[in-house]
Amino acid sequence: MPKTSIDDRDWLAEAVRKVEADANRSADTHLHALELPFPGVDVYLKDESVHPTGSLKHRLARSLFLYALCNGWIHRGSTIVEASSGSTAVSEAYFARLLGLPFVAVMPRGTSAEKIALIEWYGGRCHFVDHAREVYAEAQRLADECDGHYMDQFTYAERATDWRGNNNIAESIFAQLAAEPHPIPAWIVVSAGTGGTSATIGRFVRYRRFPTRVLVADPEGSAFLDGWDQDRSDVVTDHAPRIEGIGRPRVEPSFVGGVVDDMVRVPDAASIAAMRWVSDLIGRPVGGSTGTNMWAVLGVAAQMVERGETGSIVTLLCDGGDRYAHTYFDDRWVAEHGLDPAPYAERLAELIRTGTFTASR
Repeated sequence: MPKTSIDDRDWLAEAVRKVEADANRSADTHLHALELPFPGVDVYLKDESVHPTGSLKHRLARSLFLYALCNGWIHRGSTIVEASSGSTAVSEAYFARLLGLPFVAVMPRGTSAEKIALIEWYGGRCHFVDHAREVYAEAQRLADECDGHYMDQFTYAERATDWRGNNNIAESIFAQLAAEPHPIPAWIVVSAGTGGTSATIGRFVRYRRFPTRVLVADPEGSAFLDGWDQDRSDVVTDHAPRIEGIGRPRVEPSFVGGVVDDMVRVPDAASIAAMRWVSDLIGRPVGGSTGTNMWAVLGVAAQMVERGETGSIVTLLCDGGDRYAHTYFDDRWVAEHGLDPAPYAERLAELIRTGTFTASR
């Protein structure tokens, strides 16, 4: 192991300062109270799309860079390589440019054109594979080939974030709820891409001894729910999830099933219907994973009302819908992929008309 020179330490110190300065320049994300017809149940949407790179993954990318820098894995001139379906790569490309480092994103060919354009705008290069299962080995191969560093978000997401506090997303949620009618949420609902967010929130509520429960909403084609249900980490699926940024064809190392209280499968067409419905509700477009989260939230809220329970539910607005103008917001694309959001959209319209909602029928 070569010794670290004074020059290397100076570069590292400056790199950490730049990443920390980015955090200091970024205000906390907003928590929106949604007006929904669930008596005694308050629903909140934490808007992660207002980060500098437009998604929840900005937090993860910052943590991964700090983790890799302080572990001595990234050096002056290192090429950063990541396996990603889009948003993490956008955020990592931002931080790589901040540090003056080359960046390569390994991703499936079906990744939205808008995300590809953002990665390239930040100076990154996109390297495509035919199937989501191929991204891991290809990213490692490219990193080895250029003597770079494979960030490997799917392994390190759960350990790079300080789940005890230090302004993580869980601590932020509870601080923002402090003056609300139900300051300790009954449920926090998230979806899983790496599993890092559910791990951070699940560990935090246990560490702080809150009664809050964590629900993970999983899209079609993802292995997380089956792995959690069977208590197995070796579950794989034949089909890659279609909702970008969440769901995986294998149970990722960063997914910590032991801190998850419940999981639910959300049909892709329901995610798209809910995504469009939320967009109309708040007056601006949101992404598909937000639709997945919201469909699960509505099911939980309806169950709470049915049982006579009161309380609050928090979920995440993961990214903006402008990244999906040519996919989930495009009726032709939706039809070509065999999806029919209409029946789910009718259930959402029924919720507004009658105040009743059934997640599955």
